[in-house]
Amino acid sequence: MRRLLALLLVLLGALPALAADIAYPVVKPGVALAFPADHGAHPAFRTEWWYVTGWLRGEDGRDRGFQVTFFRTRPAVDPDNPSRFAPKQVLFAHAALSDPAVGHLLHGERAARAGFGIAEAAEGDAAVSIDDWRFRREADGRFTTRVAAPDFALDLGFAPSQEVFLQGEGGYSRKGPDPADASHYYSMPHLKVTGSVSQGGRTVAVTGEAWLDREWSSNYLATDAAGWDWTGLNLDDGGALMAFRIRGRDGGTVWAGGSLRRADGSITRLRPEDVRFKVTRQWRSPATNALYPVGQTLSVTLPEGVRDFPLDPLFDAQELDGRGSGLPVYWEGAVRTTGGKGYLELTGYASALSL
Repeated sequence: MRRLLALLLVLLGALPALAADIAYPVVKPGVALAFPADHGAHPAFRTEWWYVTGWLRGEDGRDRGFQVTFFRTRPAVDPDNPSRFAPKQVLFAHAALSDPAVGHLLHGERAARAGFGIAEAAEGDAAVSIDDWRFRREADGRFTTRVAAPDFALDLGFAPSQEVFLQGEGGYSRKGPDPADASHYYSMPHLKVTGSVSQGGRTVAVTGEAWLDREWSSNYLATDAAGWDWTGLNLDDGGALMAFRIRGRDGGTVWAGGSLRRADGSITRLRPEDVRFKVTRQWRSPATNALYPVGQTLSVTLPEGVRDFPLDPLFDAQELDGRGSGLPVYWEGAVRTTGGKGYLELTGYASALSL
C-alpha cells in the first residue's frame, strides 16, 4: 500500500504524453487467488508490487533491518501502439538497509520500461528483474533476491514456513469507503532467511525472518488520502499481524483495517473501528524537518478484548530522503513489539501525497 504509489507518480510524470483510454480491471470480492500463478505478474492491472521486509542477524552478532520491493505499473499507453519503445509496462525496484552502526538508512533503486532483456515481470510465478536486480521463486519453493546498491548488497533466500495469509475477504482488501478502492492482497509471514549482506567492503553471513506482501490493483486509494501508517509483525508465538490506517489531509483516518493470524492458524479480520494507532514518541528529521510518529502503540480490538502492540524502532533515523533523485520522502523501518518484530511505514508526513 505504500510509499511506492508516490514513487509511481514520479515515474509516470517522466513518461512521454502517450495517454490512451485504458479499461483497467476492477478489484472485486469473490475472486479466488491461485498459486503459484498469483505469485507472478498481473499485467492488465494498473499497479502491482512484490514487497519483502525483515530482520537479519549477522555472524558478527549485529541486528539489521532490510526491505526489497519490485514494482510494476501499466501506464495509460495505447496497447496497440506498435513501437517496441512504448512504455506499456514500467518496472522499478527499491532496496534499503537499516544498520544501527551506520545510524541512517542506506538505499538504492532501479527503474526501466519492460522489454529489451533489461526488465521483466513474468506471469505464472514470481520472476521479476531489472538489470542485475532480481526477485523470484525457485523450484524448491524458496524466494530469492539479489540487489546491489552503492553502499550495500543483499543476496538472500526466503523459505516459507507457513501457508499463504490472505488479507481482507479472501484476498480482497478494502482501502477506502468506496468498495472500488481495494487491492488483491496476500502476505507470507515468518519466511526463514539465509544469505549475506555486503557492506563497507565486507560480506557477512546472515539469518533472520521476513515478511512478503503481494498486492495488485487499479484503483488503490481514495483521492483525499494524504498518507498512511502500515505495519506487518512476525510474532514470536508463530502468529502474524498486519494493520494499517490511511490518513486524510485533516489528519483523521479515512480507512483502517488488517488481520491477525494466531499461532493455531485462526484469523480475525479487523474492521476500521478495530484498529487504532496512538503516537507515543516523535522524531524530527534534521534533513527534511518532517515529524514522524516513530513510536506508536497499535491497539486492535479482538473477540477476547483489546490487545496492544507497542511499536519501537530499531533506531530513529530510518527516513528515506529521495529528493535528490526525484523520489518522495518517507519513513520506513524495522520495529520491535512485545513478543515480535516487524516493519513500520509512515508516508505523507513530509508533505501530503498527491494522489
